[in-house]
Amino acid sequence: MTEKAIIFDFDGTIADTFDAIVSITNCLALEFGYKLATLEDIEQFRNLSSREIIHKSGVSFFKLPFLLRKVRAGLNNKIQELKPFPGIKEALIELKAQGNTLGIITSNSQDNVTLFLENNVFLEIFDFLYSAPTVFGKHKVINSFLKQHNIKQQDVIYVGDETRDIEAARKSNVKAIAVSWGFNSKEVLAKHNPDFLIYNPHELIEVIESLKK
Repeated sequence: MTEKAIIFDFDGTIADTFDAIVSITNCLALEFGYKLATLEDIEQFRNLSSREIIHKSGVSFFKLPFLLRKVRAGLNNKIQELKPFPGIKEALIELKAQGNTLGIITSNSQDNVTLFLENNVFLEIFDFLYSAPTVFGKHKVINSFLKQHNIKQQDVIYVGDETRDIEAARKSNVKAIAVSWGFNSKEVLAKHNPDFLIYNPHELIEVIESLKK
């Protein structure tokens, strides 16, 4: 069997940051000119693609980098409260024990992610951590990683909870595993045709093993 390089999104895939992000973005609504998200809005957003959410919110693409910076800062203040999704740590430990290379590419800050991993005692599981400075720029980081480490695309899997994660994997021509326990609903994830759609962290192990055969 061939070991894989498995790249994970962070927010909504490893860390349950949903409530914190909703709280922070609502606090920033007046400053960035969008309306507060109600529970009804949030449920609707779960069924939209990442691009559709941005369009519907009315946030200018030019303001997105500044909004992302503010959200990162807000998460830094809440990082002590955040927890990993149930079962994800155990799945990561097993994947690492099988000889796979594990890493994170995230829109969150490197400091936030490192602190979270340290707090929850699994920083050592990961071989690399990259922060993508833009909402839709993860494919560029993936491509740079592959080139830098001379890794073949067929040996790489990207795991995320949003439609933009599937989009990033497609642009980099790597396998996409979509997880249903994060932000986007399983219905909208399925519409974007990931290679795999899974419903609990243990399925990660099964899918990775199937790709090695």
